Amino acid sequence: MNLTVKSLQILKNPTGNYPNLVNKLLPFVGVIILFATWWLIAVSGWVNPVLLPTPLATLNSLISALFSGTLMIDFIATVIRTFQAFLIAAVMGVPLGVALGSSEKVYRSVEFLIDFFRSTPASALIPMFILFFGISDGSKVAIASFSALLLILFNSAYGVINAKRSRILAANVMGANQFQIFKDVLLWESLPQTFIGLRSGISIALVIVIVAEMFIGTEQGLGKRIIDAQQILNVQDMYASILITGILGYVLNVLFLLIEKRFVHWSGK
Repeated sequence: MNLTVKSLQILKNPTGNYPNLVNKLLPFVGVIILFATWWLIAVSGWVNPVLLPTPLATLNSLISALFSGTLMIDFIATVIRTFQAFLIAAVMGVPLGVALGSSEKVYRSVEFLIDFFRSTPASALIPMFILFFGISDGSKVAIASFSALLLILFNSAYGVINAKRSRILAANVMGANQFQIFKDVLLWESLPQTFIGLRSGISIALVIVIVAEMFIGTEQGLGKRIIDAQQILNVQDMYASILITGILGYVLNVLFLLIEKRFVHWSGK
């Protein structure tokens, strides 16, 4: 009987798990296209080989730098600064955003300031932060945390403001007071938007840390490594450092997506 059922299932779906396999491989299509295009341009002669090495040469340089330990030192320095900036921004931004969002009038009164600084390129503020914090690690962390703070604060406040009114009304009908509504409804309703802010915040923190490492004096960091390699025309190391920076940004984004799915599984329901 079991064999008959299995035979019928095979006849109905002769490809078996083929569709699932295809779906799992789909994310790699873009990567293959990118590296194939890169390789074609590099070997075609359209660009000076000195300025654009092949993907294989870049990967070899990346692996060599990782095994030698020099790249790992810069990588760790950048990760530490990024997480320092992000944690400062998250600890300050989430409570402030939730507090502002719980009173729409208060939020509207400072909305212009939030949008103004959020729209101002963070790199334009680097000279100001250098004046206040010098060229120490503090200035890099400060400018990155400031940029991330605005994104996190805005998204947290927006999440509270746009909480589903039906759930707030339901809580009122059941006799909940304002604090209970805030704690049990508004706070939880704001989480999906807050996680969007956190995910965007860590991404912008990484970007600003890299830019700050390029233009503010430092001994270690991926940004410094990229700019130093460019200045001495060590293009393989430059592309390898850019590649590892992109991988770091992607991994951080995926990490926060997984955390979001784990803790905000009701989002959109």
